[in-house]
Amino acid sequence: MAQNTVSTANSEDIAFAKALHGDNIKSGLISNLRSKNAQAHNAATDTYLNMWKKPSAETTEDESKRLDKYTQLVNSYYNLATDFYEYGWGTSFHFCRYYPGEDFFRAISRHEHFLAASIGINKNMRVLDVGCGVGGPAREIAHFTGAHVVGLNNNAYQLERARKYAINEGLENQTEFIKGNFMEMPFEENSYDAVYAIEATCHAPTFEGVYGEIFRVLKPGGKFGCYEWCMLEDYNESDPVHREIAHGIEIGNGIPKMRGTAECIQALKNVGFEVEIYQDLADMDDSVKWYYPLEGDLRKCQTVRDLLTIIAMTKAGRFATTNLCRVLEKVGFAPKGTVETQKFLETAADALVSGAQKKLFTPMFFFIAKKPSLTQ
Repeated sequence: MAQNTVSTANSEDIAFAKALHGDNIKSGLISNLRSKNAQAHNAATDTYLNMWKKPSAETTEDESKRLDKYTQLVNSYYNLATDFYEYGWGTSFHFCRYYPGEDFFRAISRHEHFLAASIGINKNMRVLDVGCGVGGPAREIAHFTGAHVVGLNNNAYQLERARKYAINEGLENQTEFIKGNFMEMPFEENSYDAVYAIEATCHAPTFEGVYGEIFRVLKPGGKFGCYEWCMLEDYNESDPVHREIAHGIEIGNGIPKMRGTAECIQALKNVGFEVEIYQDLADMDDSVKWYYPLEGDLRKCQTVRDLLTIIAMTKAGRFATTNLCRVLEKVGFAPKGTVETQKFLETAADALVSGAQKKLFTPMFFFIAKKPSLTQ
């Protein structure tokens, strides 16, 4: 597909995003919730929640339906969750490692810098960010390396916000944000010097599908670096407790099906990549765990600045946010379904912490893979 082509599906997504969120970019959770179109929000909520059942009631057919409708699943999820993500986490929607005493946002940036440096991104490169969210990592890596970064995302609402934030940081000429399906990328072969993905390709129905597209658009000799969400070796799909954790991660994060690290590496090899390095960065014996902000334990805050981030995840913070949403719904300042969104995000947080503590899940299975050069 040519880069400037706007498919019928994209046009419909863009129109729905405008109907749901409005034309103007706003800041702040309450302002964003107030601007929602109630009818469109109800449709997005129903579309998303109707794709899920309780873990014990789910069948392989239910999973297959989500995999077949992954674009609808993921778009519906981010139409509902994006404002809450920014409210609670900032504009870089990912986890990271922490040094003792390290500020939350500094650690987030360092995680992005590490990936860029590991790939070897520099100012002479044209780089693709697969699943760019609202562009937090793209902007940080553009600043850090001087590279021209193109963000690919299938959610029209997030793309509008990404473009606005890039202008605010003076990066409108160094970044681009393009709507497209990462299983059918709207780029020519051999278009990019480097590609990265940060906790995004887990939304794909298959690893091979998205990795194959990345391989296609990457120039020969170019590298693909990623932080992937994976279940770990000890995960047992037939164990009800394990499956409930994986299901909570899936429903709480808009993921059609979680997969293992071995499947990840094999998929890279199957599409033609040479895997140079892979490692679970969540398993580094860090004294400060990657999931500490989700635990809501104020005693674990690394800096005073982090208190605002962690407070939202405490029991009191969750209670306050849920009841604020309930009041806003009741008085008409937030559309119906806002409380349901808050609830499945809480389900996500609990499942992520439980999966990490039981050593069943990682959000940072790190790898660098290379597309063979023409001489090879």
